[in-house]
Amino acid sequence: MTTANCRVLSIQSHVVRGYVGNKSAVFPLQVLGFEVDAVNSVQFSNHTAYGHFRGHVLHADELTELFEGLKDNDLTDYTHVLTGYVGDPSFLLKVVEMVKYLKKLNPSLQYVCDPVMGDNGQLYVPETLLPIYRDQLLPLADVVTPNQFEAELLTGMKITNEEQALEAMDQLHSRGVKTVVISSSDLGSESILVGLGSSLNNGARMRIRVDIPRLPTNFTGTGDLFTSLLMAWLQKHDGNLKIACEKTVSTLQSVLKRTLQYATDAAGPGNKPKIGQLELRLIQSKEDIENPKVTVEARLVP
Repeated sequence: MTTANCRVLSIQSHVVRGYVGNKSAVFPLQVLGFEVDAVNSVQFSNHTAYGHFRGHVLHADELTELFEGLKDNDLTDYTHVLTGYVGDPSFLLKVVEMVKYLKKLNPSLQYVCDPVMGDNGQLYVPETLLPIYRDQLLPLADVVTPNQFEAELLTGMKITNEEQALEAMDQLHSRGVKTVVISSSDLGSESILVGLGSSLNNGARMRIRVDIPRLPTNFTGTGDLFTSLLMAWLQKHDGNLKIACEKTVSTLQSVLKRTLQYATDAAGPGNKPKIGQLELRLIQSKEDIENPKVTVEARLVP
């Protein structure tokens, strides 16, 4: 299937200003040739790392209203579903129902789940979301992209080395997930983040490791961008995990380096960039998104 025939339902957060959630995911997918229909799980003025934000969280009844409108007009011909940040358990339970419905309509539909729950040992969603992800959404997912902390939550395993990460990914495979990518982990060093992936594609198994250069600041929206790019390149390369991860991570590096350069210049000599200056320079990175130059290679893991 060419991307011209791909239509994605993307369900994640929205901000008026900045690039997280759907604002981070939709543009790259469109640039890469996908039609994207976006549903916003929350609608905020800006992301929560700022000192202040305003807005509201959507609940199940509001999501139901939108989905019923699509169904009324036979507008549910999706090839992919992508989910990211959800802040309300009732909303997430409705997502479960929607994915089941859409997979029944199109058994070849690909569901890509980014189980956004927290990072670095800290939850930033209600604890009640965990069993919904673990017990109801994981069995429906074709691709799942947890970070290290989220992989630990989903499996109940502590991950302190590569062997444990591979075991955790095997456990996720055992629940029916074909492709698992731990998008970032602290298994590297002060200068390297480690990404790990495992796929079962038509009976063939592939495991990869990607050493990702750390940049000297924190960004927001990178996980959302990562998952959307990974979904796109898996589709374009017939599920080849190594190529998809290389193009995904290389694109991210280009975007983040451009963002850091802009933020450093905007802050001025000797000044630390402000949060607003570190918003991802997505629009300015259009060419890198369309035609990524592979600068970070993945290696196969036995």
